[in-house]
Amino acid sequence: MRRDPGTTRLQRARGVVDSYLALTKTRIIEQLLVVTVPAMFLAQRGVPSVWLILATLVGGAMAAASAHALNCVVDADIDAKMKRTARRPLAKGVVPPRNALIFGLVLGAISSAWLALTTNLLAAALSAAAIAFYVLVYTLLLKRRTSQNIVWGGAAGCMPVVIGWAAVTGDVGWPALVMFGVIFFWTPPHFWALAMRYRDDYAAAGVPMLPVVATPTQVSVRIVVYSWVMALWTLLLLPVTSWIYAGVAVLGGAYFVYRSHRMHSAVKAGRDVTPMKLFHLSNIYLCVLFAAIAVDAAVGLPVFGLPF
Repeated sequence: MRRDPGTTRLQRARGVVDSYLALTKTRIIEQLLVVTVPAMFLAQRGVPSVWLILATLVGGAMAAASAHALNCVVDADIDAKMKRTARRPLAKGVVPPRNALIFGLVLGAISSAWLALTTNLLAAALSAAAIAFYVLVYTLLLKRRTSQNIVWGGAAGCMPVVIGWAAVTGDVGWPALVMFGVIFFWTPPHFWALAMRYRDDYAAAGVPMLPVVATPTQVSVRIVVYSWVMALWTLLLLPVTSWIYAGVAVLGGAYFVYRSHRMHSAVKAGRDVTPMKLFHLSNIYLCVLFAAIAVDAAVGLPVFGLPF
């Protein structure tokens, strides 16, 4: 790490800590943890033990931090070419790649060991698989080769709900797979809206995100399609939830679809579009939807059940 002779030892230490924290992309970790807890509530159909929740969140946070740090190592060259990512530690050269690699691998090993000791082996194995998928499949294989990178690579970001469910039950039930699907179909509209805003960044870095290789209309059409699929997919959780979740899923999904249609109409009409509005809405939508899952499970009203 570069040193300024005018800084104190304490300032340098803080700088080092901040740089390594930046490698972990803490804002994304927060979002991943937001969906983990509701999945645990639904698995319990109530409130799991505080210790189990904390243990799962600590292990999940370390796993996500590991994946993000390793992603930064692989993507250091393209991060340096993009305004949005140019301030990341490796892009700026303030953390040596070797150190970042060791940091990411150690975090991954600790996270798997922690989850194995405090939850169960299945949760630990799923966590390790998520790290490997994010780094090997998304970052190394898909990201620079196909515009479908975020569609299939986004599966890694769906794993926290499955890990949370497994931590409670020791297995992977169908509701966990439904929640996985919710995030899977949510990811393209969420990320493509961001990529529309930073299209020039991705083009400069040679990353074929959909807005780089497709017209704005083609992108907005796919956002609409995925928004519809996502909203309908959320209804598959109705058999294990009550009217609390149902109301949020129906109204929230309808509003998200409406906003995606509005953006598509603006794109078709050639009007100025602010895709970041949909991006920010997608974050709020996911948080509210999963909060509804947690509240529904905690309150414990009678569930709808299967229709047969």
